[in-house]
Amino acid sequence: MRKLGVLFCLILSIFLLANVEDNFIEARKNQDVELIKVLISQLENTDNYLLFAESLMEYALWGAGEDEDKEALYEKALEYAKKAIEKEPENGRAYYVAGAIIGRLAQYKGIVKSLFMLGDFDKYTKKAIELTDDKFYKALSLLAMGMRYRDVPWPLCNYKKSEEYLLKALEILPNYPNIHLEMGKLYEKWGKKELAIKEYELVLKEPPHPLLLETDKQAKEEASELLEKLK
Repeated sequence: MRKLGVLFCLILSIFLLANVEDNFIEARKNQDVELIKVLISQLENTDNYLLFAESLMEYALWGAGEDEDKEALYEKALEYAKKAIEKEPENGRAYYVAGAIIGRLAQYKGIVKSLFMLGDFDKYTKKAIELTDDKFYKALSLLAMGMRYRDVPWPLCNYKKSEEYLLKALEILPNYPNIHLEMGKLYEKWGKKELAIKEYELVLKEPPHPLLLETDKQAKEEASELLEKLK
């Protein structure tokens, strides 16, 4: 009887974990603020550090109000991403989340301090690329590295390296139009106007990635604006 009770608890915990993960995917897909708030509340006192960190990161990115301290949200998210890595040191997704949070935090730290954060960003993001077999998170990690080499100031930027990372991301995740958006921005910075136009047009033509519907809407709006300026 006791064994049956333990088995029931195990099955229940697996079911609840899967349900929380499904709700996270749904919240991110539609940028559902209320759902992500519920998830954060559910996860805060659990040992699911990774999903808690990723939920906080997403909330800070698109859910937090103007009066909320987004920097503090990212700081807390990074704390739990590091806990997730300690708990599961071979989990590539955890390294991606840590790197992505550092990339967001750098926006609040000023030029000098943000440049010092590059080492940590590179360490976590490259480790994510190395470890993860999940195509979605591997592509996001490659995309992040491509943006990193594009956006840091001279002489740290490297447009060729940026292009290499972005093309690898596109190879792994060809149905994610945001990669074309970031490639367009790269080519525009690089002075390759015709290639930039081609990439922006692809953003408008391609169907959305099924896991990122709201992100796709925003990408299409931005691509349309950028395209109008170039033509």
